[in-house]
Amino acid sequence: MLTDTSLCIPTLETERLVLRAPDAKDFETYFGFLSSDRTAGIGGPRTRDKAFQEFCALIGHWHIRGYGRWIVAAKDTDEPLGVVGIMYPEGWPEPEIAWSVFENGEGRGVAYEAAIRSRQYAYETLGWSRIISCTKNDNLRSMALARRMGAIHEYDYNHPRLGPLFVWRHLSAEELGA
Repeated sequence: MLTDTSLCIPTLETERLVLRAPDAKDFETYFGFLSSDRTAGIGGPRTRDKAFQEFCALIGHWHIRGYGRWIVAAKDTDEPLGVVGIMYPEGWPEPEIAWSVFENGEGRGVAYEAAIRSRQYAYETLGWSRIISCTKNDNLRSMALARRMGAIHEYDYNHPRLGPLFVWRHLSAEELGA
């Protein structure tokens, strides 16, 4: 007997962006990012088959956890600019707001805008009051983004594959007035 499984990945919007479910048309851009040297801090670069597994895992995370990361696309063109949202993989210290911006999205405030919207989703839709973000201790841009969002370096975490990470605690929903 077959049973159906339905999955709902909500679409969110900001002034300039759409946070949406991954689509097959996004894979080439996603693979371009994951196969580049820019991903050294997150265990890359990846082969095409590994990138495809991780691309599919974006959707699977929504099914298993009930939340996940979105493809961030330009509202006017639907061009994929990055992957941002909430993740909590096995072995991670806590659920986190994570961001990866593709080369075509760099320097445009994409990560900040999408991460703020992701945090709002965690607080208003999921009902959470606190969340973290993790950065490599040498990723100055991600650390600056965490600080810009008001997050405080709370503790260090030694990930078995990625090595030392800084854990940034975001302002609580109450502190933000959410």
